[in-house]
Amino acid sequence: MSGFSWPARVYWEDTDGGGIVYYANYLRFLERARTEWLRQRGYSQRRLQEEEGILFTVVSLGIEYRASARLDDELEVGCTPRLEGPASLRFAQNIHLRAAHGGRELLLEASVRVACLDARTLRPRRLPAFVLEGCEAEVPEA
Repeated sequence: MSGFSWPARVYWEDTDGGGIVYYANYLRFLERARTEWLRQRGYSQRRLQEEEGILFTVVSLGIEYRASARLDDELEVGCTPRLEGPASLRFAQNIHLRAAHGGRELLLEASVRVACLDARTLRPRRLPAFVLEGCEAEVPEA
């Protein structure tokens, strides 16, 4: 599947006292992009819980910070899902600064593993077909 991208802006609440995005707040941008990826496929988190009986939870996360975002910056948050097992996905995610002249600067790269859980029991559950369709297959490590 080709990558998904979601535009975001940095607000005061995202920053520290110096107007620079606080490192943990990048997780919020990553989470929102994954949620919007689901939404563009026709599913909200609420609908998944109520109608499909599933939840998604982060089970591992790795981040490489490259540069800082600042107050009022326009960002582009990307995510590309890859199947990692019958009940999990790994998202390759990134955040770019959108420059006024049309260029982009890489601010962050992340790898986020997400598990599908039964909403009632919180036990792993197979990914639904709509998630499986079009996702990249697991790539064995060399």
